[in-house]
Amino acid sequence: MSLKIETFILGPIDNNSYLLWDEDTRDAAVIDPSFDAGRVAESVLSNDLNLTGFWLTHGHFDHFVGTPAIIEILRRQAPLYLHKADLAMFADGGLARQFGFPLPDMPNPTDYLTDGQILQLGESKITVWHTPGHSPGHVIFYAEEISMLFTGDLIFRQSVGRTDLTGADSDELLRSIYNVVLPLPGETILLSGHGEPTTIDDEVEYNPYLN
Repeated sequence: MSLKIETFILGPIDNNSYLLWDEDTRDAAVIDPSFDAGRVAESVLSNDLNLTGFWLTHGHFDHFVGTPAIIEILRRQAPLYLHKADLAMFADGGLARQFGFPLPDMPNPTDYLTDGQILQLGESKITVWHTPGHSPGHVIFYAEEISMLFTGDLIFRQSVGRTDLTGADSDELLRSIYNVVLPLPGETILLSGHGEPTTIDDEVEYNPYLN
């Protein structure tokens, strides 16, 4: 297995940002760059990685606010991936104003994620699945070779994503979890946008929202 992961807990909302890379080619992606993302950029440099893209699970501000800082430190742009259903929310600041957070000037998304799309880092393939509910364009990223699923704000350890925000839908969220997440192997590790890692088996047994 050549995929490597580094987790960063960043900012006032304790966001999890992930640096994912192929050890052989050094090609890397940042999943959900949040506040204080200079630490992520420093790891890109210290590990001699080639940043090939920013992969956003959804268009809420705390999952993309760190993008400009990483670009500035690395002195190079990288493609910004987002599902088109969250584009309007992203363009409007991703709810930053509603929560009282300032937002830096953001680059525009360059690539639109689609359900079933395959992203590659070196020889490693990561599958994109559209999982609406927390937001209309929410997606998750599945790295089958290392049995890891990056779930954004869809599902957390013993919890699920908020559905009281603009564009959210509680019925859709549960459908996404039951139809996309739970059919995967039970030992699959869930790496969410906030909080500790968990597994599908543990969530089936202990998550009160799924029982």
